[in-house]
Amino acid sequence: MKNKTKWILTVFILSFILSVIFSGISTAMTENFHTIILVLVILLVIGIGILFDMIGVAVLTCKESNLHAKAAKKMKGAKQAIALIKNSTKVSSICNDVIGDICGIVSGSLGAALTLDIVGAFNISSVIITMIVTATISSLTVGFKAIFKDVAEKNSDVIVYTAGKVLSIFKKEK
Repeated sequence: MKNKTKWILTVFILSFILSVIFSGISTAMTENFHTIILVLVILLVIGIGILFDMIGVAVLTCKESNLHAKAAKKMKGAKQAIALIKNSTKVSSICNDVIGDICGIVSGSLGAALTLDIVGAFNISSVIITMIVTATISSLTVGFKAIFKDVAEKNSDVIVYTAGKVLSIFKKEK
């Protein structure tokens, strides 16, 4: 029970910190920018959510044995990829739930800022623009997550190994 409580507290704190960072950066970047830049930031945030969702699915579907040959050859990132798989539940939770949900919330709040920007620039109904912006953000997020979940299942070895290689950049070899 103690480990579960610690994990929940860790996820809570991580979610809070990442939300502050994502929201702070995206809000600061878009506060005085043109509508096109705001749209690009929204697409970037959606893309980050999709990428991490794909990694989360890949970690759950990848077989550890598939990466042992790379580890035996001492290929950079193989150890980190195996560690991701051994901790697949936690990694998936962080990738899919924490980062994915934060990206969804941040893209929604950025969508609200975009709505205000469009309404102010064109003096049109906020109801219509809100519906269009919300529907666009939702459909892009849900649609591309569905596409990339399939990609993640079919290419889990490559995705997890690539994630391991990226993580290996941040870890000193002994």
